[in-house]
Amino acid sequence: MSHIVIDARIINSSTGTYVERLLHYLQQVDQTNNYTVLVPTKDHLFWQPTAKNFTVQTADFKNYSFGEQLGFKRLLDKLQPDLVHFCMPQQPVLYKGSKVTTFHDLNLINTYNSDKNWLIYHAKQLVGRFVFKSVAKSNNQIITPSEYTKNDLIKFSHVSPDKITVTYESADIVDTTLVPYKHPYKRFILYVGQQSDYKNIRLLAEAHQSLLKKYPELGLILVGRKNASVLQNEAYFNSKNYKNILFTDFIENAQRDWLFKEAAAYIFPSLMEGFGLPGLEAMGYGAPVISSNATCLPEVYGEAAYYFNPYDVVDIERAINDVLINESLRSDLIKKGYEQLKKYSWLRMAEQTHEVYLKAIKN
Repeated sequence: MSHIVIDARIINSSTGTYVERLLHYLQQVDQTNNYTVLVPTKDHLFWQPTAKNFTVQTADFKNYSFGEQLGFKRLLDKLQPDLVHFCMPQQPVLYKGSKVTTFHDLNLINTYNSDKNWLIYHAKQLVGRFVFKSVAKSNNQIITPSEYTKNDLIKFSHVSPDKITVTYESADIVDTTLVPYKHPYKRFILYVGQQSDYKNIRLLAEAHQSLLKKYPELGLILVGRKNASVLQNEAYFNSKNYKNILFTDFIENAQRDWLFKEAAAYIFPSLMEGFGLPGLEAMGYGAPVISSNATCLPEVYGEAAYYFNPYDVVDIERAINDVLINESLRSDLIKKGYEQLKKYSWLRMAEQTHEVYLKAIKN
């Protein structure tokens, strides 16, 4: 019997779905080993175990801070685990125990978000580059959510491919009552998620404004909490007098999923992704997916999405128009979306992760 610590400090963040689903299904996969799940104090009740071999403990250490490097290391040493799974690369680089890290993407070191302080962000990037390389070399095993991220990490860190396992994510479509979200549009296209610069929301909005010439009642609904990057986009669109764009701020999942189901199409214009989970969620609710052809997205969506060049606003407009005007294409994308989602499973992801744990403990 082993003691496995899972660093779940991001469980209530944009990447938290991965952590929550991993914990949910690990309880089905492993009833033998003991697990300590570390979460921030503010999220102490966010996830509660149902299996007796899982316990939750608080750990309040900010990412890329001295507290993370020193205090978090002391906590891990005190816990004396046989293995630590860091669900993100940020971790104490001096921790010497057996460890597994999930690299979701390398966006931190490859992008800049204009809503952040330039100096602080670039300083964090320098720290991030050091941590990422150190982590890649020192970890017993590494997990990535796509082959694209695996290859990107190999190029960056020159780590051996043999220590990296790809565990694809999935989307659980919950069979519950959906709650209508009140909006003013007869027809709308949808985006769900963060609005950092690399998400490419401004080019999507520009394409949408051009489409209004042909579809004057077409709405663009942007779902996501109104953080700094969203407020920045909202102010920019207002300065340009853009029309028919709605920022929802935070909404409950039942309303978000209703929007997936009712959307004329789900648009994913991102320039850089490690997996692209929202597109799979949209497929599960019957939304045709129109996607950027960048990074991992064609790998994950296959033939179930209709692609465009995310750097070309004319091509974004072209792809959206094709799906709006062609009912046969739209129906085909919906059908292929349901089939594509069947290829992915959170349970299988948890089983593969458990196998990685056992491999790392043996090493």
